[in-house]
Amino acid sequence: MSAKLYKNLIGGQWVPSRTGKTFLNINPADHSDIVGEFQSSAAEDVSDAVDAAREAFKTWRLVPAPKRAEILYRTGELLLQRKEQYAQEMTREMGKVLKETRGDVQEAVDTAFYMAGEGRRLFGQTTPSELPNKFAMSVRLPVGVIGMIAPWNFPMAIPSWKLFPALVCGNTCVIKPAEDTPLSTYNLVQTLMDAGLPPGVVNIVTGFGPDAGAPLVSHRDVRAVSFTGSSEVGRIIGQTAAANFKPCSLEMGGKNAMIVLEDANLDLALEGALWGAFGTTGQRCTATSRIIVHKSVAEKFIAKLVERASALKVGNGLDESVEMGPQVNQQQIETSMRYCEIAQHEGAKLVCGGSVLEDGTFDQGTFFEPTVFAGVKPEMRIAREEVFGPVVSVLECDSFEHAIEIANSIDYGLSTALYSRDVNRAFQAMRDLEAGITYINAPTIGAEVHLPFGGVKHTGNGHREGGTGALDFYTTWKSVYVDYSDRLQRAQIDTGE
Repeated sequence: MSAKLYKNLIGGQWVPSRTGKTFLNINPADHSDIVGEFQSSAAEDVSDAVDAAREAFKTWRLVPAPKRAEILYRTGELLLQRKEQYAQEMTREMGKVLKETRGDVQEAVDTAFYMAGEGRRLFGQTTPSELPNKFAMSVRLPVGVIGMIAPWNFPMAIPSWKLFPALVCGNTCVIKPAEDTPLSTYNLVQTLMDAGLPPGVVNIVTGFGPDAGAPLVSHRDVRAVSFTGSSEVGRIIGQTAAANFKPCSLEMGGKNAMIVLEDANLDLALEGALWGAFGTTGQRCTATSRIIVHKSVAEKFIAKLVERASALKVGNGLDESVEMGPQVNQQQIETSMRYCEIAQHEGAKLVCGGSVLEDGTFDQGTFFEPTVFAGVKPEMRIAREEVFGPVVSVLECDSFEHAIEIANSIDYGLSTALYSRDVNRAFQAMRDLEAGITYINAPTIGAEVHLPFGGVKHTGNGHREGGTGALDFYTTWKSVYVDYSDRLQRAQIDTGE
């Protein structure tokens, strides 16, 4: 049976790539399951999409923001109705278990409803003028055509973080989904269209980074770029955008630390560690990849963690009893394997997992064991570099201050967590941990859509997704002065009065 063919969306029309080439979207849990066939696009396709978005911007920017918001609200309602269908299809193309893909769709629902509310709250400021009979204010205006490059690990939630605030602000968009998970972006945009989004306001171009992503970033008519992915690619995108004075939002890697102090509820911390490290098969930028445990409870905690991690049921995420799905592709498997070898070479102790799962039910997919390393030192690569797989390192600390020092000793700064019953330490951690997100007595994953999302250091470049922080990126400020004195008044001129 042949796979369904999906085309690019340009100006409201489904069109094939000018390259004539396509690629297959394959279920990582079952390589015999072809989810769909998608266009392998190039610069000409990107140019067509940008032209369509630029034309649509002429009218979309003039639609009142509350009316734009109504389309988002209807989108949220439709997503709720289609939640199970979209979750099933997302599990097929990405691998994570159904309870997580349902959550992925729900996050898009939440973002739709939240950003719909912002359609009536795109506030500027009014301020007294320094001159008589003069009115002064600032207003938000849309930026223009936005280029968006989305990752594969949250293939509906993260595109919704990008598209919905951009749309409510009056921008038009060209989005390139990750080549591993394009169908979920198709489902999201189809829902927007069914809710009444005009043609050309959102355009989809599928393909690979060098062929389709790079031309999108460098296109002269793309006024801003939003990227989520690795720090290595983000650096290139940031440099390209900077050369053209183009605003660029980068949400990149993490090496997130969970601190477990001697007074922590260890059972609660254990649950948080399992969910943070192995949820989404560790393939989250916020995944718990370092657990910094006080030495007085380390042995007990590690024993429990190994017992529970070893018992996790791995398999096809469409099976409701499965707790951890596959890695998204063979490249991610190879990365996990490479870091396990590096860790052991540097002296870390493998206490759980560390191998590819290949036999029996696993032979048609890309599965890796839940993996735990103990005896990890802060200088080891396994404690400093992002793996993006089900691999967690346990480090021991002597004190709260030592734990903070270890947590802050890396190049990344996305998410952190502290498990402790001491409220004083909790507030010190909130102040001192170098990260864009800090959880107290909760794992490093679980961000909510109405708060800003992003990090510091090599994790991001200062912009935020989610909440009102997203509105700041997708709008530009204009200051407006209205002089009703009916005479020339000169500001910043010393009149001697």
